[in-house]
Amino acid sequence: MKKLALAALIAAMAAPAFAAQGDILARFRVINVSPDATWNNSGAVPGLTVDAKDAWAPELDFTYMITNNIGAELILGTTRHKVTSSAGDLGKVSVLPPTLTLQYHFTPEAAFRPYVGAGINYTRFYNNDLRAEALNTDLSVDKNSWGGALQVGADYAINKDYFVNVDVKKIWIKTDVTADALGGAHVGTLKINPWVFGVGIGTKF
Repeated sequence: MKKLALAALIAAMAAPAFAAQGDILARFRVINVSPDATWNNSGAVPGLTVDAKDAWAPELDFTYMITNNIGAELILGTTRHKVTSSAGDLGKVSVLPPTLTLQYHFTPEAAFRPYVGAGINYTRFYNNDLRAEALNTDLSVDKNSWGGALQVGADYAINKDYFVNVDVKKIWIKTDVTADALGGAHVGTLKINPWVFGVGIGTKF
């Protein structure tokens, strides 16, 4: 029985590569975006603290395999986050952080194909309805953010065309917050810096 299980494992690991140079991999994931938020309070409201809450969302990504081992991935998704503070709930804001990573795929000839990646993200803040009722003011945020991104994950081939995927990313995002009623005075800087946990399914072209 043990020999049979070992033979099956070796056969699976020796399966033909499901991605090779020139292939495009498309993945659909369900993600949890979990902010690792910090607040820089060097602003106009002493003692204020701000935090952002988790959000779930769909995510779509495309990887172009430059070689059997190296791929470039574009990650697309958007989430809406509740923002809280020591002065009460502030409302919600949406973020769109397209992210580009350069990946290294290990064991390209195996069914189980782990990878690591690093790259850059551009984040666009939109649909902002943040307001500090305690201060009787709407809050504005810097709409643009640039930051780094790290990634680790794995694909597992179901057959020659389809695979399942698990993926974890760390993305660096921040925005400056200002108070409209205080003449646009800087209130502080919110660093969201989320962990993004995803699971999904993919195919190749």
